[in-house]
Amino acid sequence: MPHEPRIRAWFARRRVAPDEVDELMQEAYCRIATLDTVDHIDCGHAYFFSIARNLLLRKLKRQQVVPFEAISEIESFRDTQTPSPEEQVSNRLAYERVMALIAALPERCRRIVELRKIEGWSQKEIAAHMGMSEKAVEKQVWVGVRAIREGWSASEKSTGIAVPVGGRKVGIL
Repeated sequence: MPHEPRIRAWFARRRVAPDEVDELMQEAYCRIATLDTVDHIDCGHAYFFSIARNLLLRKLKRQQVVPFEAISEIESFRDTQTPSPEEQVSNRLAYERVMALIAALPERCRRIVELRKIEGWSQKEIAAHMGMSEKAVEKQVWVGVRAIREGWSASEKSTGIAVPVGGRKVGIL
């Protein structure tokens, strides 16, 4: 239900009558409710949207006269919040590169960067956990992030590959 307003807005942009939207939404909910299991669903909003879109497409195809543009527009629509397979692979490769750069840091610096940037601990929590001052933690985070950025830049220069994410180069931490 949290994705219903987005799907209703999408139907409205397609000039679907409000009573038909209600009918399509109810049918989409019924389809999901009849599933034996939802374990195969990785992305709930994309799955729900696909059901709603396919129901509308079937409805349009059953009508006597349907504008060709309506069907082609629906079939070519791509939910922009769901990354393409290429973007998923690109993101995974970027993640693996960053994790390799973090792993190459000196032990104490690596642990502090992991706690701060990956696990989301505050500097104060890290300082108390590791028995050091907050300034020392701040310095180690700064050193670690700088080393990761330099390692990223060096690997881009040596391979000539910049991993794009969302149409721009990946920012590091």
